[in-house]
Amino acid sequence: MASKLTRSNGAGWFMALPGVVLISLFIILPFFLAFAFSLTNQRLASPNPVEYVGFANYQKLLGVALFRLEPERDEAGQVVRDDKGEAEYPRLRKFTRKNPDYPHLDGKREWFSWTWGEDRMVALASDVVFMKALINTVFFVLIVAPLQSAAALGLALLINQKLKGINFFRVIYFMPVVVSIVVVSLLWRFIYSDGEGLLNNILGFLTLGLFQPHDWLGDTSTAMPSIMAMSIWQGVGFHMVIWLAGLQTISPTYYEAGRIEGCTRWQTFRYITWPGLRNTAVLILIVITMQAFALFAQIDVMTQGGPLDSTQVMVFQAVERGYGKQDISGGSTISVILFLIVLSISLIQRYLTRER
Repeated sequence: MASKLTRSNGAGWFMALPGVVLISLFIILPFFLAFAFSLTNQRLASPNPVEYVGFANYQKLLGVALFRLEPERDEAGQVVRDDKGEAEYPRLRKFTRKNPDYPHLDGKREWFSWTWGEDRMVALASDVVFMKALINTVFFVLIVAPLQSAAALGLALLINQKLKGINFFRVIYFMPVVVSIVVVSLLWRFIYSDGEGLLNNILGFLTLGLFQPHDWLGDTSTAMPSIMAMSIWQGVGFHMVIWLAGLQTISPTYYEAGRIEGCTRWQTFRYITWPGLRNTAVLILIVITMQAFALFAQIDVMTQGGPLDSTQVMVFQAVERGYGKQDISGGSTISVILFLIVLSISLIQRYLTRER
């Protein structure tokens, strides 16, 4: 006869079964399928049979090399220079196109370069667009995660007050979260619009017409920062609520003791508030990191990865290749790489913030 504990466990598993099935079908199974597809040349619609290619897709995406390009010299050994006095270098294609002396450079393209004395150092990549997407994604996380968490904490501290009408401000700060990210992206695309965009008009009014209209999303130097600013604004309310929940778990007796001891506001925050928010900070850090790596809708609506691939990110690349170019193996490979990066960062964060 089943015991009471067994019956209780059975009821719990029965109630959890729909969630377990859905997670297995839409998260666990697709991940293993993505890993399997990444080891093949699978395409969405192709008459060619599917073949196993091993880790060739990973090598194609992650293949990088550093090459020193020496300047051309004349018969006297002097450096050949152009009309501007700059050194001339041989064409890079001579070394990256079926050159038996440089087999590791075959098929790679220039990613970026810099001068080192008279030589030119060239960073090569098998897939330059993916490398740009990888760097942009990491850059986005490094900027957005700390700024968004700090802004959310500041707002939580402001509204964690017993003042009349404080709930109005809580609703206002949280409102962007409940609006669809697609709608928010469309609105901010109009705000950033060149010419008659709201941002250009405000800056022009504040500077009495001295500010010239700028194409914020059409300039490679401002496109990604513009998306970062919008993303921070849109998601700060959600993390503010989490910070606020953490603040309300701190016992008021600690603050009373601090006031009796004569603590300043900074000392109160440093020795009472921040230690009490430790677990909340860990949650915020992990959630913001995962959300930042999942950047997609803003890019898809506002820039489509442009201009000149300056806003390419990994999720957009995975979708673009998997469905836009029908390259299922390439999109799956990017998804697996992204998963491994997020998993590694989460484990590192968990280790650094563990109980000691």
